[in-house]
Amino acid sequence: MKTLPKPKYRLPKNHPRYESLITRELIVEGVEKGITSIHGLIAQGRGEAFDYLIGEKTPESALKAEKAAAAAFLLAKKPVISVNGNVAALVPEEIIKLSGLVNAPLEVNLFHRTEERVNKILMHLRELGAKNLCTKSDAQIPALSHERGKVDSDGIFSADIVLVPLEDGDRCKALVDMGKTVIAIDLNPLSRTAQCASITIVDNITRAIPNISKFAQELKISNEEALIKIVKEFDNRKNLAHAIDEIVAHLASRRS
Repeated sequence: MKTLPKPKYRLPKNHPRYESLITRELIVEGVEKGITSIHGLIAQGRGEAFDYLIGEKTPESALKAEKAAAAAFLLAKKPVISVNGNVAALVPEEIIKLSGLVNAPLEVNLFHRTEERVNKILMHLRELGAKNLCTKSDAQIPALSHERGKVDSDGIFSADIVLVPLEDGDRCKALVDMGKTVIAIDLNPLSRTAQCASITIVDNITRAIPNISKFAQELKISNEEALIKIVKEFDNRKNLAHAIDEIVAHLASRRS
C-alpha cells in the first residue's frame, strides 16, 4: 500500500485496521472539503468489504491486469484518466504521477455532478501539481442523459483508452459502446463495470494505481511488438474468473 498521510485524528499505528481507518479518513476529509460526494462513503464501505475477500493484498489476477493496463496505456494514441471524488480523495498524487508517465490527461467525470464539485476537484489536483487536465464539458456520451454524460470533446469523448477507477456500470458500458478500450478498477469482479470493461483490475485503488505506474516504468523500454503481445494475451473474462477463484481460495484458507 502507498505511504499513507498523517491522519486528521489520532489513530494508534498498532491498530489492526490502521490502514483501513486511514483510508476511511481520507474519504471523510474528501466529503468535508467538498470534493467527494457523501455517496462516496457508501462506495468506500462496499469496496472495503470486497478487499477483505481478496485478503487486502494484490492478487495474481490483479497484477496481470495492471501490467496489461500499463501496456495498453503505452500503446494508446489518446489516453485519458477519469477522476471522480473518491479517486481525488484517495490517490490524487498517485493519479497525477501515472498521468505523467503515460501522457494521459486527467478529466473530472462525476456521477453526482455539480460544477462546484468539478471545480473543487480541479483545484485540488492543481494544488498537488497536476498540469495536464481536460476541463471542458462540451460533449455528451451517447446513451447517458443529463449531467452524467458530460465530457470534454478533447478528452474522454475522443480518447481511445480511458481509465475509469471506481466507475459505475452504465458509463463503463457506454464508453465501451463508443469503441473505447476501458480500463476499470473495481474490487467486485461480478459488478456490471467489471464485467463490461476491456481490462478489469480487481484490486484496491490505493494499490492498483502505484502498480500500474510501476509496470509503465518497467515497460517503457519495451518495443511495440512486446506491448501488443501483453495486451492481446490478456483475456478479461478469464482473468475475472481467476479473480473469483482467488476469492474462493482465500475464504477457504480462512476456515482452517
